[in-house]
Amino acid sequence: MRIVIQRVSRAAVRVDGQTVGEIGRGLLVLLGIGKSDSPAVSEWMIDKLLKLRIFPDTAGKMNLSVTDIAGGLLIVSQFTLYGELEKGTRPSFSDAMPTAEAEKFYREFMTKLRAASSLPVAEGQFAAMMEVELVNDGPVTIVLER
Repeated sequence: MRIVIQRVSRAAVRVDGQTVGEIGRGLLVLLGIGKSDSPAVSEWMIDKLLKLRIFPDTAGKMNLSVTDIAGGLLIVSQFTLYGELEKGTRPSFSDAMPTAEAEKFYREFMTKLRAASSLPVAEGQFAAMMEVELVNDGPVTIVLER
């Protein structure tokens, strides 16, 4: 799995002009699923997301998690995180999990995430053309891969 985590003051996802997911303060997570990913990787990522200390405490130090601040999570599937550009200029996505399998994996990830936390969890629409709008707070952006 490859994820890009952005600390946001707000974020939203639209499909065909309609908002399908939005949050206030929290984390926007762009989620790429690789063809060798397993349920164990999914569980590890969820644990990291919920415990990642990238929000400021009263002293301004990154010491609080999204759980600590009772923030929101907006998860957006993004197979393009597996784009390889070592050869040529057109990305190859051969390391991304195939669509049907990835959708099942994504649904299981979302179910596990919602079960692991009482935080508000929003999402984009799998395999749709989405417009993602965000206000990156900091800016803080973290890339995590397992």
